[in-house]
Amino acid sequence: MKFISQIMTRGVRAVTPHDSVIRAAQAMDELNVGALPVCDDERVVGMLTDRDIAVRGVAQGLADQDAKVHEIMTRDVKWCMADEPVENVLQVMSIHQIRRMPVVDRQHQLVGMVSLGDIATQVDGAQVAKTLSEISETEAVHRAGMLPVKLSDRAAVNRAGRRSI
Repeated sequence: MKFISQIMTRGVRAVTPHDSVIRAAQAMDELNVGALPVCDDERVVGMLTDRDIAVRGVAQGLADQDAKVHEIMTRDVKWCMADEPVENVLQVMSIHQIRRMPVVDRQHQLVGMVSLGDIATQVDGAQVAKTLSEISETEAVHRAGMLPVKLSDRAAVNRAGRRSI
């Protein structure tokens, strides 16, 4: 059994709730990452993703020079602890449709990050593929508990001239 501590990335850069959205986006670009933990001191209080910037920031007109991270960050953060088994974290990622999670210590202070990509290089490929498939389902399908349409079914729908799902 593998534990998150064995595969997580340590020394993670974070932003604060009062950092500018532009500076956070620049940090993502510099680090070549799509998400940054948001910390107040060392305590995780949110996550800022490239999607948050695009959908909550730019699309809603909140990404100007004065916009702050706390205005668009994701507040309901799912996190894990370094001593958790990887299988448990994969299950949480699947249920909540997330690809990256902050890793915290017992005081809820940031100690690292773990991504589905990190896990993919260290555990059974079938388990990771299943998790990725579940993460990639649309939110409406996931919440309704509906089964996703198989790729072969999508092709048939497209050939019939209907809109692709």
